[in-house]
Amino acid sequence: QVQLVESGGGLVQAGGSLRLSCVASGSIFSLSAMGWHRQAPGKQRELVAVITSGGATNYADSVKGRFTISRDNAKNTVYLQMNSLKPEDTAVYYCNENSWDKLSYWGQGTQVTVSS
Repeated sequence: QVQLVESGGGLVQAGGSLRLSCVASGSIFSLSAMGWHRQAPGKQRELVAVITSGGATNYADSVKGRFTISRDNAKNTVYLQMNSLKPEDTAVYYCNENSWDKLSYWGQGTQVTVSS
């Protein structure tokens, strides 16, 4: 049974930083593509950043240059470093795992609130 547990969310002032973590269990983590998505109130969930099993990354235009996704396969963990945060980054952030066998899993989400 695959489980994803996010942590690191919270309240921060505009211009501040947060680092989100997502620990995976029950999967072959090193073979999975990992992603972070977010959903703001009244809006659809959107992709923020992804990292492949090989370490290639891709970002939404709105976070390029401010957010960095990384992974530590030894710890089965994916990170999202968020710098220069803006109020519009306020959302629930979800970790997503796309496994080698084409299955997709989601964490429970962690709230990020950026005050102006």
